[in-house]
Amino acid sequence: MNPETHLRRAIALAAAAREAGNPPFGSLLVGPDGTVLAEAQNTSITESNISYHPELKLAVWAARELTPEVAAATTMYTSCQPCEMCSGALARSGLGNVVYALSAEQLNTLKPTGSFPPVPQQALSLFEEARAPIDGYYN
Repeated sequence: MNPETHLRRAIALAAAAREAGNPPFGSLLVGPDGTVLAEAQNTSITESNISYHPELKLAVWAARELTPEVAAATTMYTSCQPCEMCSGALARSGLGNVVYALSAEQLNTLKPTGSFPPVPQQALSLFEEARAPIDGYYN
């Protein structure tokens, strides 16, 4: 199948999510041979979990169910560009590629208020204490 066919399926999943009372986002994961491995839609409202974005659900599924070699050869097709939370999960999952139908910038033109307001963050430097459990972990 061509990429547009997979993107249209992601859009159909987004429509189904909205019909079910969730934010309108859908995604599918396609293996290296073109087989659809898994599909997901946003269920953050109906399952009362703010992290249940389809991209995140598929990233978790791929990290758990696929070998690193297969994951690296997959493509995720998604109705909208992944948010920052999902992008972080995708990077950790080892997926090979993401193709989206609607950019985050385009999405924000469809929202009355744009994106979520940032939560203020503050650093209090306790470097020596905070590094102790981390030091050497990434070696």
